[in-house]
Amino acid sequence: MSKFTKITTLEDDLSVLGEIVADVETVAAELRAAQIREVKVLARAGQLADAQTAGSPLRVREHDMALRSIAAEIGGVLHVTDRTVQARIGDARTLVEMYPLTLQAWEAGRITRGQVQVITDAGDVVPAARRPEFEAEAIEKCEGRTPNRLRPILQLLAERFTDRTFTERHRDAATARCVRVFPGRDGMCDVVATVPAVIGDGILDRLTQQAQTVIDARDPGDGDERGIDAVRADVLTDLLLAGTPALDPTATGDQPGTLGAIRAQVQVVVPALTLVGADEGPADLVGRSPIDADTARCLAAQAPSLTRLLTDPVRGSVIAIDAYRPAWSQRRFLRARDQHCRFPGCRRAAIRCEIDHTIDHALGGPTTLGNLAHLCQRHHSMKQFTRWRVRQLPGGVLEWTSPLGRTYREDTPQPPVAFTPATPPASAESLEPAPF
Repeated sequence: MSKFTKITTLEDDLSVLGEIVADVETVAAELRAAQIREVKVLARAGQLADAQTAGSPLRVREHDMALRSIAAEIGGVLHVTDRTVQARIGDARTLVEMYPLTLQAWEAGRITRGQVQVITDAGDVVPAARRPEFEAEAIEKCEGRTPNRLRPILQLLAERFTDRTFTERHRDAATARCVRVFPGRDGMCDVVATVPAVIGDGILDRLTQQAQTVIDARDPGDGDERGIDAVRADVLTDLLLAGTPALDPTATGDQPGTLGAIRAQVQVVVPALTLVGADEGPADLVGRSPIDADTARCLAAQAPSLTRLLTDPVRGSVIAIDAYRPAWSQRRFLRARDQHCRFPGCRRAAIRCEIDHTIDHALGGPTTLGNLAHLCQRHHSMKQFTRWRVRQLPGGVLEWTSPLGRTYREDTPQPPVAFTPATPPASAESLEPAPF
């Protein structure tokens, strides 16, 4: 037997396992204390927004701006978006102000953070006057149950305390229907539609029937080996990108409306070598994620127009684009340079943003490339209505200053796909934008 072989006994393994479990318990207690402290701090941040706008005649708008500003200040420290922080502030206030018994049970270690979330989710339908009673019973039912087993139990419990029918609540919930896109791996994503359950079930059933019809109509020799899931996804894609909605308010009589003529827009940056097929590197779907070379070439072949970018070979930032008409060329240049909203951390694509004068036009700010940048509606409003300030430095660099005086430098985005020469030029600083 090798002298390096170590023989362990069952007692040794149990001893080590005991140490690991003890450490896990210690870490869990420390993490719980830190999470509770974070919740209380974030709740204070939301309460500060209330205090800043108390008594204002425009309280709703000013409160929203104050909360956005505070969330952006905290987001700068945590390196997350202000939208994320604002949502966490809302969750924290809900727990601290509306579920004090649940917070106390969490602090005492009787329940976990996952169970806390289930209680607050289920209790959303319970009126404030009956919430303490609901909380007390819900906390008792947490013992020995994981969050996924606890959820249906508390949802049924909450129905006993609600003063509104399920039908009434469904009508309200339906007003929040929406569609979202979550980037995934390998150039894929999840398109999530939040709709009434019966609508969702009907959507899946129709897609299934259509997909099965496609499969049944196949010629055995056509080489189509897609499974029903893939065919369903392809049918859905075709309907959404090329179909005409049945309800079109622009239709007149027997004449079709304009909704069916609207086509989707995406913003993609493709390296020249990938475009001509000499390289299989990914392209960049701005605001989302990388996409594969085949898809990028397919989009380029069908695009009504292309914008050629010249990037700095050292820094990678856009320094010039081709241009024909002066007014449109500025917009094309800025879209290529900025790619997305230029507020720190925001990734909303430039095609869904507004072009903002860094120095307001009303204050004499010129309509020049050095005074323009893309901002989404949310951050455009923050710049206008809060104490966040921004100045534009040479090269399109934005320097944001928060109400606390913290500064955040927002460099021009470097396209994740770019040509890099084998030998950098002697001086990249000599490269300047083409005149317009």
